[in-house]
Amino acid sequence: MHQKNTPLKACAAAAAMLLALTACGSDNDNALVGVSDSALAFDSTKYTTINITIDGVQVPVRWYKEVCYVAKPVAMSATQTSLTGASSTIANPTCGYQSMNIFVPESVAANTDTALYFAVNNSGWFASYIKASVADGASFNSTTSNVGAALKAGYVYIDVATRGRGLTAADGSYPGKVPSQVVDAKAAIRYLRLNDARMPGSASRIVVNGTSGGGGLSSIIGTSGNSPDYLPYLASAGAAGIDANGGSTLRDDVLAINAYCPITDLGNADLAYEWLYTTFGTRAAVGRNPNPAGSAQLAAKFPAYQQGLKLANGSGAALNSDNMMDQIRQEVTRSAEVYMAAGGTIPDLGEQMTYASGPTTGTYTNDWLDVDNGTKKVVSIDMAKYLKFVATQATLKAAPAFDQTGMTITAASGESNLFGTASQKYSNFTEYAWDNNDVHGDGIGYDDTGITGSRHFSLATTPVMGQVKLINPLAYIGTTAETAPYWYVRHGTRDRDTAFTVSINLTRALQADPKVQEVNYRLAWNQPHAGNYDVPEAMAWIAQTLKAAAARGL
Repeated sequence: MHQKNTPLKACAAAAAMLLALTACGSDNDNALVGVSDSALAFDSTKYTTINITIDGVQVPVRWYKEVCYVAKPVAMSATQTSLTGASSTIANPTCGYQSMNIFVPESVAANTDTALYFAVNNSGWFASYIKASVADGASFNSTTSNVGAALKAGYVYIDVATRGRGLTAADGSYPGKVPSQVVDAKAAIRYLRLNDARMPGSASRIVVNGTSGGGGLSSIIGTSGNSPDYLPYLASAGAAGIDANGGSTLRDDVLAINAYCPITDLGNADLAYEWLYTTFGTRAAVGRNPNPAGSAQLAAKFPAYQQGLKLANGSGAALNSDNMMDQIRQEVTRSAEVYMAAGGTIPDLGEQMTYASGPTTGTYTNDWLDVDNGTKKVVSIDMAKYLKFVATQATLKAAPAFDQTGMTITAASGESNLFGTASQKYSNFTEYAWDNNDVHGDGIGYDDTGITGSRHFSLATTPVMGQVKLINPLAYIGTTAETAPYWYVRHGTRDRDTAFTVSINLTRALQADPKVQEVNYRLAWNQPHAGNYDVPEAMAWIAQTLKAAAARGL
């Protein structure tokens, strides 16, 4: 059985000696030398007992409320703007974006081995204010709620708040720039490592769950474990396990990632999006082509980018723009066949197909997929019609899809406000958007600076290219960083929010990493941009993963 990482007697005897502490290698022992560690001690008595119902059974739960995981949180403005653009007043401007709610089923309060289900909640890479997924008197169905299923399984459930885009500090600055959200998640993990002996569960068994921007955050958490790139930022935040010299005395790698529709590889996501939706003329076919010249320019850069990744497809050949569309076809085929093998029926060509997205249901005509339900096999897929179908499920983003701010042709924002300095509301982070920014007076782009994108992003004083790396999992896979050994990634077959190539590239890179034990990847049949729609399957995978990890001594 997996044993929790607790202080060793040999180290305890030499606790006064830094050399001995370092030599012993225990998370808890090494944590004693962190500058902020004493301020971050967990109080195991400070909880409220609440009662919830899971599948008709009452379950008492300990709630450790709004545990601040950094010693130097950023003071925030009391008024913030949400993902929808609505203003709200936050109750905890001191640490509401850098804390976590910890929920412990009473049945495992003394269990030092159970997993920690670590949920990040930042949709669209926006800041995630502290939330409580578990409330007194709440009822859960464990077949549909990942929260209820995690608690029923006896895991510690953790809601993690992080900084992110759209956030305003009390001093008027913008503290949600990259890599703040990654730093915050790592700081929360380090807090759990620091306090492992004082807390229920095992900080060596963290499973990270996230959707969309949260899926992207989960992905970079899972690939950049223990990277020194983040240490200066962690020190600035007062994270656990950072010594007086800025070195690390704790780990921030995790065991497993459970990611849905990850919005990631932002520096190249525009190229992938335009390539996908212009190869068969999809934009024109659905009447959503407001920037045809830009779309063509971006799509033309995708082949070189894809070639440069040096990834392999499922057959071992180079994965490039010549065979990427066939890779997508194969993944859609597999998705449909897995669905039929599980008992699902797919309407014939020309018939009505139904879908359910949360509380919403609807129908559409199947004009792109020919199947044989008797043999449970796909006969053929018309990829041009399939991509047109995807583009009708939600309006295609204007080009460039992710770096739009400052371009009047798009009248949208994308993820541009993730980048730049804390004094900048946003910064374009791609050469195309920088060169085509036409909002005069924003201090961004060639129009205001007279500097081209290629020149601007090559300057040592420009932080953006470093920021792009710090949020990109592909930059860390296969390096000295510790990649999580277990991955479960899903991307809906009806999801138009990012190109299918993004999740395919991520998982192909993971499969090539010798540190990775398993990559469970699939395009989820008939699912839109969403997550946690497959709770029984995902939870079964987590249980299997924990068992496999224990067998390997993890």
